[in-house]
Amino acid sequence: MKASFINTAALATLALILITTFTVVASGGGNGGGGGGGLRELYAQPVEQWPEPHVDEGIGWQEFGHLPRPPHPEDNPHSDEKAELGKLLFFDGRLSATGQMACISCHAPELGWADGRTTSLGHSVTALRRNAPSIANAAHFDALFWDGRGDSIEQQVELALLNVDEMRGSRDAIVDLVRSSTEYRDRFAEAFAEDPIQFEHITKAIATYVRTVNSGRSDFDRFLNGETDRLTDAELRGLHLFRTKARCMNCHHGPLLSDGEFHDLGLSYYGRRLEDLGRYRITDKPEDVGRFRTPSLRNVTRTAPYMHNGLFGLEGVINMYNAGMATLRPRPEQENDPLFPTKSPLLKPLDLDRQEMDDLMAFLESLQEPRRRVRQPELPAIDQTQANN
Repeated sequence: MKASFINTAALATLALILITTFTVVASGGGNGGGGGGGLRELYAQPVEQWPEPHVDEGIGWQEFGHLPRPPHPEDNPHSDEKAELGKLLFFDGRLSATGQMACISCHAPELGWADGRTTSLGHSVTALRRNAPSIANAAHFDALFWDGRGDSIEQQVELALLNVDEMRGSRDAIVDLVRSSTEYRDRFAEAFAEDPIQFEHITKAIATYVRTVNSGRSDFDRFLNGETDRLTDAELRGLHLFRTKARCMNCHHGPLLSDGEFHDLGLSYYGRRLEDLGRYRITDKPEDVGRFRTPSLRNVTRTAPYMHNGLFGLEGVINMYNAGMATLRPRPEQENDPLFPTKSPLLKPLDLDRQEMDDLMAFLESLQEPRRRVRQPELPAIDQTQANN
């Protein structure tokens, strides 16, 4: 009996050791900050051999990968001349009603092609309602703006140029100003085969330049290229958490790290001072109340603050997701309101501990790219007499 008891105890101890070892390897190490060996071997394999992520049923997720070359529409093919012209127009504040607000005012390359503000400032320093999303990789989205009201970059440019709260330009004034410049006329002739300058040409040129703004230089990209030492142990643990326990792959997947879809995160402030109904204002569909487009997470640490209202830092975003995000509760007068928003069922409490949240932050930092600095180009001279007329 005594020998049997000893054997049983030994077996139990051995089983406990094996279970503990498996747990540490599977998680990439405990809370001590080390132990990426098992995960490093796992993720050193080609991405098609990585473990499937933890996503809900019906989610059409895609594996991580490199961004393909940006697509160009048939009616606006790429040319270097057109892109260079678009860059000049992107920096030219004279297209706005004040003569001082340009596309770069809200989309600065040094700030991840966003503006670093809670919400942007528009015409006459008007505080706008939403945070400026980065225009990087815009060529890969089918719907643009937080609410998806733009279905092409050309339309996005047009809406920003003409919006009375943003650049407040007018088609005729913008075209007349560009036509009053000898250099602009010459550049448009090169880019558009000597057609007369039209407003459509202006939006196409700027859109062509925007399509040159793409990601692909992060440590994570180099890791995908086979440089398995590019990620630290903490970043590897964060990558694994991103794909599994943290449930991030439900919405942030594929080369873009975005599903391009619209979700309600509980941040519509419905019936409150900061109310923003999001996608609903475009579709008039009750199910779209409070839904906003999923942003790409590429270079995410350069584009703070976050969410459509710009109210959160990155640590705050992780804390919110860990809690399952905010859940709006209807007041008595809202009980039967058909437009009362419903938070996405993809959002659930995650029960991440402090170390896990730090590891997740570390992975997001691995998506950061070298800071891009673009020198202000010398803008074409304007014949002021013609411009004033």
